[in-house]
Amino acid sequence: MTNTYFGASTRRLEDPKLLMGRAQFVDDVVQRQMLHATFVRSREAHGKILNIDTEAAREFEGVVAVYTAEDLGDYNQSAPLVVPPPPIDGLEFNKRTQTPLAAGKVRYVGEPVAVVIAQNRYIAEDAADLVSVQIEPLSVVSDSENAVSENSPLVHEDAPGNRAAVAHQFKGDYAKAAADAAVIVKRRFTYEHGLAQPMETRGVVAMWDAGPEKLQVWASTQAPTSLRTGLAGLLNLSESQIRIVAPFVGGGFGSKVLMYYPEEVLIPWVSIQLGRAVKWIEDRAEHFTATTQERGQIHDAELAVDESGVILGLKDRFLHDTGAYNPYGLTVPINSQCSALGPYVIPNYDSVFTAVFTNKPIVSPFRGAGRQHGVFVIERLLDLAAKKLDLDVAEIRRRNFIPKDAFPYRNGVTFQDFTELSYDSGDYEKVLDQLLTNIDYTKFKQEEQNRLRDEGRYVGIGIVSYVEGTGIGPYEGARVRVQGNGRVNVATGIGNQGQGHYTSFAQIVADQLGVSPSFVDVTTGDTDQFQWGAGTFASRGAVVAGNAVYQAAEAVRTKIIELSASHLNCNKSQIQLGEGLAFDSRNAENSISFGDLAAIANPMRGAVAPGTQPGLEATSYFGPEGGTTSSGAHGLIVEVDPETLMVEIVRYVVVHDCGVEINPMIVSGQVKGGVVQGIGNAFFERIEYDDNGQLLNGTLADYLVPTSLEAPKIEVDHHTVPSAQNSLGIKGVGEAGAIPVGPVFAQAVEDALRPLSKELEVLDIPLSPYRLWKLLKNSKPGTDTIG
Repeated sequence: MTNTYFGASTRRLEDPKLLMGRAQFVDDVVQRQMLHATFVRSREAHGKILNIDTEAAREFEGVVAVYTAEDLGDYNQSAPLVVPPPPIDGLEFNKRTQTPLAAGKVRYVGEPVAVVIAQNRYIAEDAADLVSVQIEPLSVVSDSENAVSENSPLVHEDAPGNRAAVAHQFKGDYAKAAADAAVIVKRRFTYEHGLAQPMETRGVVAMWDAGPEKLQVWASTQAPTSLRTGLAGLLNLSESQIRIVAPFVGGGFGSKVLMYYPEEVLIPWVSIQLGRAVKWIEDRAEHFTATTQERGQIHDAELAVDESGVILGLKDRFLHDTGAYNPYGLTVPINSQCSALGPYVIPNYDSVFTAVFTNKPIVSPFRGAGRQHGVFVIERLLDLAAKKLDLDVAEIRRRNFIPKDAFPYRNGVTFQDFTELSYDSGDYEKVLDQLLTNIDYTKFKQEEQNRLRDEGRYVGIGIVSYVEGTGIGPYEGARVRVQGNGRVNVATGIGNQGQGHYTSFAQIVADQLGVSPSFVDVTTGDTDQFQWGAGTFASRGAVVAGNAVYQAAEAVRTKIIELSASHLNCNKSQIQLGEGLAFDSRNAENSISFGDLAAIANPMRGAVAPGTQPGLEATSYFGPEGGTTSSGAHGLIVEVDPETLMVEIVRYVVVHDCGVEINPMIVSGQVKGGVVQGIGNAFFERIEYDDNGQLLNGTLADYLVPTSLEAPKIEVDHHTVPSAQNSLGIKGVGEAGAIPVGPVFAQAVEDALRPLSKELEVLDIPLSPYRLWKLLKNSKPGTDTIG
């Protein structure tokens, strides 16, 4: 079989619907006599609820119901833990999850305390203003360092020291490595909070049908099957009574993977109580306080190297701000802990993180999911070590890369998927060399930079490397079916938020069955169409669901060949598939269409032969033993205005290894989108809170998201090292573009401003012109130890 579509830059099949406004999103769902919900949210970051007076709201014309925690009764229970922590020796983990409505106490600004149900959204909003909430303010835990201070107030009275978790992972003997080191570089790094800001905010529509006792929920979620399972348990319904539909989802980036948001568990309950369809759509102001955030870590780290720059050991102690609750377990800080190892040989590693509760919104994965933090730490430490040893930043990385013949490479620590962190494949030096060539690194350093500086311009270059664990389990499944009209249907349990699943999965099937991708109809995120799956997150959709699709398509191909060989009276080896036909390779006119084969495989009379199944259909599940490891190198050239300290990205170049590419155009789009999101996180986007836990920049006028005007032209190239973890040789790509932008941005800005300050060190992300000005004003040498 020759691949015709797999590996081709096929145009996305879903785009015509999106471009012509025919794609259905949650807010497009309209049901008869549908009601609308508005949530009343806490304006205090921390306080005791003294009284909630709903009388005026209940009497407001057009209001159908108002609920508080007291009205919910036993349903107002703490949500299940979405992701349990992995089995790390000596782990301390204190689970604290949210109830649908706050009871007794509020723990962050935006926590829901009541919900108003009305005939339309306008009435609901007006009535919500009439709900009087009396809260006695309590002292606020405003940040992670405040949380662990001796006299800090407690977010949860039964969580001493505000500790959500403490995890210590190590290998080798760092103390001995430090004693043997020629140089030890020590720094403090901070990575601040940011928001996903998808184009479509969250939303839920629920409709209870009392006749058949069926609940249908449309949700802007990344995990429809998991939401179905969770709701069944909470509502005491069987899973077969609940249908979750995740239609077109306008971006998720991790913020829509949390299955037990208060709104997602409360709106279905309200629909059952009232026997009416109920809709809630998050507005942009709510997104700033009601949707999960990420980032928020402080690292005290040190790197021990010998006189040639070879890494002897890495030590890291960091605080992770988990917000008011920790429903997503330890995914983010463990990713940070593991990502600090990078693509390098680090024989001795000692890392401890303390996750702490604060009076801020919940922290859960956001594109990169903690990897940014770890990559920032190791890449910045390498830059500083190179400076101390007078080495080129590319050279110090080259001296420490894991060699290409060392794979699979075991790191000796536990990853978020409960397995040992292991890299399946890679050629890190080749990727870096390709980047250096593509960005003209040597020419820039030796010629261009000096010429431009002579002209009074402040230009700099940065290059970094990284790895990304992708394609983790537990599993995904898919069903492939040839329909009576000859078209092919694919159904899988994962959701889709713009990654191009409809196209990529169609390409996989098209090559197996010899049809055009446009002849393949793909259904995702509908639990009535496919009942099982984990969800779309962690750069795993194409790897895990894609291989399930491939296996199911292989099985259907085998059925087609066997059935057509029997019908056409020829050997199976002589059957070829193409253009929706099975034909005899010796005589192409001796053929039969897929539609006719489907009818034969599903007879209305007679008996199906023993050991066979009716229909041209197969279902398959793929559960990888371990994840796949993508990698890459980013480089950029910047120019800094010395008066305004605005940073212009002159060139941005990426070389990426995601294994075999299903669709290079989609891969390139994923990388570019990630880079732009990374640029926002590096220079524009930072959530600001005051000491009282009040959000200071809760609008898009104050929280700056990069637009097309700030996005540079991004040059993307690929170096392919196939994964041995799956039959297609593919690795994940969804988050890779965003992961290394912070350190490469910091390195380039330092390089550009070196004529102004040789001591400037960028150790905090995100930057801004003002923060750059402060750094320049206060720049002084860091703390290094010379052996």
